[in-house]
Amino acid sequence: MAPSQSQQPPSTAPPRQATTSHMMKTTKRGRPYLKDTLDLFATLVVSLELTTHKQFFRTFPNSFTTDEAAANLASLKFSQSNRGPDPRDPTRIITTTTTTTFSMTRDMAKAMCQHFMDARLIENAADRTSNLFKERGVFQLTPKGLHVLERFISKNGIAADHLVRVFATQPICMKLLHLERRTSDDEIIVSHAVVTSLFRRFAGRSPNYTSETPSPQQDPGVEYHERSKGIPLTDIHDKPPNPLIRGSSQPVKYCFTAVTGLEWLCDFTSIVGRDEAAEMAAHFVRFGFITLVSDKRKGSESAVIFTVRGSGNGQASTGEFRCTAKAIYRITEEGKRVARWDARHDMHHSPNTSQQNLHAERRSSGDHGRPSIMHNTLIATTDAKIHRRISMQEKLRGDYQAGERAGPKESNTERLRHILEEPALRSLFREFLRGNFSEENLSFWLEVQDFKRRFNTTSSAMAATNSRSAGRGTTQGQAAMEKHHEALIAMAFVIYNTYLAPSSLCELNIDHGLRSELVAYLNEVLTDSNGKTIQGRVEPDQVTAFNATQLQIMIRLYERIQSHVFRLMATDSVPKFIKTPRFMALRNWVEEYDALENDMNGYVSPTPSIPPGLDDGSDDGEVGRTYMTVSQTANEKIQAQKKQSEEIAPLGDVPL
Repeated sequence: MAPSQSQQPPSTAPPRQATTSHMMKTTKRGRPYLKDTLDLFATLVVSLELTTHKQFFRTFPNSFTTDEAAANLASLKFSQSNRGPDPRDPTRIITTTTTTTFSMTRDMAKAMCQHFMDARLIENAADRTSNLFKERGVFQLTPKGLHVLERFISKNGIAADHLVRVFATQPICMKLLHLERRTSDDEIIVSHAVVTSLFRRFAGRSPNYTSETPSPQQDPGVEYHERSKGIPLTDIHDKPPNPLIRGSSQPVKYCFTAVTGLEWLCDFTSIVGRDEAAEMAAHFVRFGFITLVSDKRKGSESAVIFTVRGSGNGQASTGEFRCTAKAIYRITEEGKRVARWDARHDMHHSPNTSQQNLHAERRSSGDHGRPSIMHNTLIATTDAKIHRRISMQEKLRGDYQAGERAGPKESNTERLRHILEEPALRSLFREFLRGNFSEENLSFWLEVQDFKRRFNTTSSAMAATNSRSAGRGTTQGQAAMEKHHEALIAMAFVIYNTYLAPSSLCELNIDHGLRSELVAYLNEVLTDSNGKTIQGRVEPDQVTAFNATQLQIMIRLYERIQSHVFRLMATDSVPKFIKTPRFMALRNWVEEYDALENDMNGYVSPTPSIPPGLDDGSDDGEVGRTYMTVSQTANEKIQAQKKQSEEIAPLGDVPL
C-alpha cells in the first residue's frame, strides 16, 4: 500500500503540486497502524454508495460487495481543503488543498478489508459470525464502524448526505473506549490503571444477565444495546462433587465463554483484533479479575493460548487466556470488587444516559505486559504514575479551572461549557430551554459552531476511476471546495433567516446594536453585488456572489452574537437549570460515582518497576490512559426514543 500526497496552494497561475509518496507503516503483527486503519476505512466508506444487495435469496440494505470495495481501494483519493488568512495579507482568505491517493492491488485491498473485519468495523451481512472477508461477499457496517465513521466525518468536514440513511436506520455504538498506544510500534500501553479501566467497562455497572434463548426476530439495535451494558453473563452448573450423593449441581455464577469475551472487547473498544483482545483478557487473568472455569476441548484439538507477564510493586505476575470455543471463564470476587458491583447496588440511576459520557482518563501506572502466543513471553515495565482526573462532579459544580478553583463569577460559565461538551447533558439542557421557550439560544449557538467548523475544513473521498472533474484543469479537491462554498453560503443565510431576520421563525432576543451591525454589513455587500438591500429575509439568488473573505466577516459577526447568547444562557438559564429535579438527580448520581472512583486516583506504585538509570528510554514520555468517545447521533436517537415513549405512556391511562 503506497499512499501519496499532493499539496496545491491557491494561485491564479497553472497549479503546481508538491507530491510525496511513502509506504503505509505496519506493526510487527503485519497490520497498519490503528489511526491509518480507521482513516482508510472511513475514507473507503465515504467513497462507496451503500445500496441494497441480494445474496442467498435475502436482501441487505446499506451494503457493499467485495468487488466494490476492492475497486475503490485500488485508487482511492481523499482531498482536504483548509481555509486560513493569507500570511501576506491577513484580510484575505486562502485555501490549501491536500490530496492523498491510496494505491493497492486487489489482493492488498482484500487484505486491508480483512483488517477492517478484524477490527469489527465491517461484518458479513449474510453471516455475522464469519470472520473472513470473502470473494463475492456482501458486507455492512457494524455499530463500531458507524461510531468511527461519524467521528471521521465530523472531524474532516465531509458532506456525507448519502450516509444519512445509514445512520438513521442502523444501530450505532453509543460509547467507545479507547486505549492509548505507543507511537513507536502502535502497541497498547498496558498498565494496572488501564487494565482496570478496561475491565470495569467490560464487566459493566452490574452483572449483565441476558436471555439464554434470544428471539430470532429480536431487533439488532435492541440486542446491541443489551450487549453494550457489559459482557453477557450466564450461570453454569457443575456436577455434584460426590456422584453417589443426590442433590442439585452447584451453580457457578458470572460465567462467559472465551469467544464471547473476545468479541465483546473488539466490539466496544479500540482493540483491533482477537489477538489484542486475548492479550488484554490475559491481563484480566493476571490481575485476578477473571479465572478459568473449564475447557472441555478434546485432547486432539489444538488451542491458542496467550500468556502475558509483567511486574509491579517488585513482584512478577503471569496471566494466561485460552482462545478455544469451549473455554469458559468467570468473574472472580476480586473482579466484582474492582467492578464495584456491590457498591453500586444501592446507587441512584442516572435520569438519562449521561453516565455514558464519563471519561476514564488516567496516566500509566506500572506494568507494561507484552504478550506472546503459547509460552513465549516478554517482560516490559515502567514506573507508576497516575494523573488526577478532573471529575464530572467538579465540572457540574463549575468550581474548577485549569486545576485550580475558579471564582464564583465563572462557575456558571464553566457549567455551561461542560453542558455544551457533553451530549447527554446538552440534550437535557435543550429540554429545559424548550420548556422555558428559549431553545433558540442553544440551537443558534450550536449551528454557528458547526458553521465555523465547516468553513475551516472540508474534505471529500472518491475512487479515482469514478471521479469527474467539474471542468478542464479543475482538480477533485477544487471541485469539492466550490460545491462546499456554495453550501456554506446557503448555511450562513439559513442561520440569518432562522434566528436574526425580523419576525423570523426562531428570532433571537439580542442587543439591537449587534443586529444593526450585521444588517448594515449585509446591506453593504448586497448593494455592491446586485444593487439590492435586505428586506426582511435574504433570498438565495441575492447571495450567490459571496466570497470566502466576506463569509469570514459574517462568521466574526455571528461569533459576537454567539458570545452574547452564551452569556445569556450562563447567567439566566443555567442557574435555573441546575435547580431542576432531573439535573439534581444527575448530580447526586455523579457524586456517588466519583466517590467510588477516588481510590484509583490515589494509586501509586511504592516501588519503581524499573531501577533508576536502567530505562532504555524507548517509551520516554509515553504513558497510558483510556478515554471514552460518545456518538452524538446515537445519543440523539436514544433521547428521541425516550421522548416518544414518554408521550405514548400516558395514553395507557386513558379510560376507554
